[in-house]
Amino acid sequence: MKVVVGLGNPGVDYDGTRHNIGFEVLDKIAKTESDGRFALKFHGAVSQVSKGEEKILLVKPMTFMNLSGSCVSEILGFYRVEPVDLIVLCDDVNLPLGKIRVRSEGGHGGHNGLRDIQAKLGSTSYPRIRLGVGGPGESNLSGFVLGKFRSNEFSEAKMMVDDAIDAVWCWVRDGIHVCMNRFNGPVK
Repeated sequence: MKVVVGLGNPGVDYDGTRHNIGFEVLDKIAKTESDGRFALKFHGAVSQVSKGEEKILLVKPMTFMNLSGSCVSEILGFYRVEPVDLIVLCDDVNLPLGKIRVRSEGGHGGHNGLRDIQAKLGSTSYPRIRLGVGGPGESNLSGFVLGKFRSNEFSEAKMMVDDAIDAVWCWVRDGIHVCMNRFNGPVK
């Protein structure tokens, strides 16, 4: 079993925000691969899909971004999934809009969702896909990530979501190293 976690904040007020790009990726996978429904359990919204023989849990923590680790650690513990079989998708203001970066492990880079997951797991050794949402420049970081994409950014954000889905399936099928080699290239 593989666990794919998309980070975001629950509630309609956060739909379409930069911070919820991880949720958007999982919503699109669920709609494409199943009925699109998520059940509430383990402090998250969970959907199960299959790719070939592999069962995949799609998980959207419902604890708000800064407390995502509780949901992730509960799911890994219940299903006895090792961190190597977990991948986390999150926004990244240090990457240009549309760029994704795949890593096999690493620090939180200032991202509070990753920070809490690492604290709850006691490890930085789990794969992640960082989704570039652009940087705020001189503006307020919190307001920027909790803001929605501008109309001239929709096309690039949509392509990035599609690239992230391709990266998830590559990770499921071929592993993290093949995924990193394929998706850590220049911005299209």
